[in-house]
Order: sequence, then C-alpha cells, then structure tokens
Amino acid sequence: MGKIILVTGGARSGKSSFAETYVQKHGKKTAYIATAQILDEEMKQRVLLHRKHRETADWHTLEAPFDAELAIDDCSAYDAVLFDCLTVYMSNLICMPQMEKKKAAQRQKIIFGAIEKLICAAKKHAGFIVFVTNEVGSGIVPENALARQYRDIAGFCNQYAAEKADEVYFVVSGIPVKIK
Repeated sequence: MGKIILVTGGARSGKSSFAETYVQKHGKKTAYIATAQILDEEMKQRVLLHRKHRETADWHTLEAPFDAELAIDDCSAYDAVLFDCLTVYMSNLICMPQMEKKKAAQRQKIIFGAIEKLICAAKKHAGFIVFVTNEVGSGIVPENALARQYRDIAGFCNQYAAEKADEVYFVVSGIPVKIK
C-alpha cells in the first residue's frame, strides 16, 4: 500500500522546496511528475528554473499535464515520487477545449474523477508519493465564474486528497507545519 503525503500552501510559500527536500531525504530512488504546460514565454522560464533547481539531484522526470495516473503507474521502480502539482493539473483539465461546453457540475465531476484516479494510483504504488497543491481558497472571491469554479473544485479536491493522505503539511513563509 502506498503512502501519500500532501503538501499545501499559498503561492511562493516554499511548498515545492519542502516537498523536494522531503522526497530526497526519505527516498532512495526518486521520480518527479511535472504537470505544468508551457503555453507562453513566462511559463517556459518558470519550468526551466524548476528543472535547473532539480539538476543537482538524481530525479527521473515525467511530464504529465493529462492522464497523470499513468505517470504514477510508470514510477513503479521508484520508492519516492514528487507530484508537482495537483492544482496545476486541475487547471490543465478545466481548461481543456472539450470542457468549454460542459456545465459546472459536469466539469467538477470530471476533475474530481481524475483526482480520484490519481489517489487510487498512488495508493497502489509501493513507495510514497508527495503531492504538492495550492491552497487557493484563502484569498478573495474571484470576479469571474470560471475562476470561482476553479477555486471551488480545487478546494473540494484538496479536501479529498487530505482525507486520503497519511500525512499533510501546510507550508507558510517557508515553514512547514505538520497538520495530519
């Protein structure tokens, strides 16, 4: 049975750095599942920065903006996997062209189903998987409907992931606090 660790926090809270350190400290053979898509120059620079940061460690990296449960399955040879991040993955899903015509409840059901698949794949993994996610519900109520829907979906999915996780850490200002 796989062990799930959830690391949450706000933007630039230090959650990814904490998660990387955690995986390197507790794992022998490490994999990194990246979910970001490079859709513009700014995102390209962010991804390059993340890759450079991981160069010093021996990471096996998989790109998985969609069907990420398959990437987890592909990591069976690794005892420690870092999944960065759930909220970017949810964003990829909600912004797929085929989601445009779906009603809010349909979108939520599809995305929640995708997160359930991830957690199920993680539970089958022999080692442990650290999921990074953003705590997006602590700010203001977004102005537009899609942003509000994203915030709500992320909140529900984060609650589900936290419920299924063996450990949960909240990172604020670079300081991790174990909350479960």
